[in-house]
Amino acid sequence: MPDSDTGAPPRVVLVTAAALAVALAVAIAVFALTRPAADSADSGPLPLVPVPAPFAGSPTCTTLLGAVPAELTSNGASLKVRSLASPAPPATVAWGAPDPLVLRCGLDRPPELTPTAALRLVNRVQWLQVPGEGASTWYVVDREVYAALTVPDSAGTGPLQQISDTVAAKLPPKPLRFS
Repeated sequence: MPDSDTGAPPRVVLVTAAALAVALAVAIAVFALTRPAADSADSGPLPLVPVPAPFAGSPTCTTLLGAVPAELTSNGASLKVRSLASPAPPATVAWGAPDPLVLRCGLDRPPELTPTAALRLVNRVQWLQVPGEGASTWYVVDREVYAALTVPDSAGTGPLQQISDTVAAKLPPKPLRFS
């Protein structure tokens, strides 16, 4: 019932409306303060699908992964190593966000590796490029174990060169194997 002197709503309605407005403002503030930052998903643990890597536990993979850089440079940006979500695939490391680069070691021979496959020599390492949607996977094909670096199309050539330097420094070359 309106206030008979002024025609305003009853005091109870005004107090209730003010209390609801304050509660809404508090709820919005709490949500904004407790919501993860937009980039925290990019820097949090990265979930990866496991792929067959029967040689992931080899000493060669241990040597390679122990020597990879903590940061890669791509298009002038520094990409830091990412933690991997559990269960993490064995012998795997990733860098950067939102489109991470992923190095996996101990893989089976890629079926695309044939005697006529086009290989690319990068800093003394032979690579086989397998294009994909939005990224290419580059396989190291001239070492004791196969390793693969998945590189988003948006990345520059720096990461492939840096990983090539690490592979060349730590793993001796071996003849190509086609079977």
